[in-house]
This record gives sequence, structure tokens and C-alpha cells, in this order.
Amino acid sequence: MIISIASDHAGLTLKEEIKNYLTNKEIEVLDFGTNSTDSCDYPDFGYPAACAVKDGKVDFGILVCYTGIGMSMVANKVKGIRGALVGSVENAHLTREHNNANVLCLAAKDTKTPLAFQIVDEFLNTEFAGGRHERRVNKVMDIEK
Repeated sequence: MIISIASDHAGLTLKEEIKNYLTNKEIEVLDFGTNSTDSCDYPDFGYPAACAVKDGKVDFGILVCYTGIGMSMVANKVKGIRGALVGSVENAHLTREHNNANVLCLAAKDTKTPLAFQIVDEFLNTEFAGGRHERRVNKVMDIEK
């Protein structure tokens, strides 16, 4: 499994913690930045990380900013991306199982590190259920056409 990861300055600490967590689990991580606490613009980092998912270079993406909202907006501008702002383990499970989300967005201000690790694990380990959910996901994806 290969994961793209990115953050702005406000999400840097949580991004680095998640990256180290995944690396310690022997999951390959492509880091699209930022690597500084200097103020920066989240689209500069979130967009290429989401494009890596779209292009099939990675399996999933993880994007972090202060609220997670900006990164979620950026991710969902990329054709083929289903980005989900997640704040609970249950919603991580449901967005994979029901929505086949391929980019996880996290709010650095609301997500403590232990919870972030649980959310990431649940997101990466939950399979898409298909069935009636596939019909709905296909309708969402048809909007891009």
C-alpha cells in the first residue's frame, strides 16, 4: 500500500505524526509537503497529493489542515476523488464502506494524535461494500461527466 500525504502549516505536526505512524507500519508514504510551519496555502500541497490518487500512483491520500475543510474542498475538485472530512472512527468506516472515499481529510485542531491513528487505521482497513452503495457512488461520479 502507498499513501500520499500533505498538509498546510497548521496541519504539519499531525501530518508528520501520521507519516511516522504509517512508516513504522511499513506502509510507503509519499509526502507532498509542507515541511515548514511558515504560513502557506493548502491547495499547493493538497492538490498534488490528491492527483497522485487520481493518477493511480498511490492507493489513498491523507490531507490535513486546521479544520480539514479546505483540504476537503481541494481534494473534491480533482476528478475521480471522493474526499471525506472525518472526525470519528465510525465515520472513517462508513465513508469507506458506503462512499468508497479515496482521500481522508483531517482537522488538526480537532483531532488528537491517538484518534487520528485510529481513524487512519479504520479508513485504510475498511473495504467498500458495493451493492446499493455502488449505485450511489456511481451517481456521484457521473456528476463529473
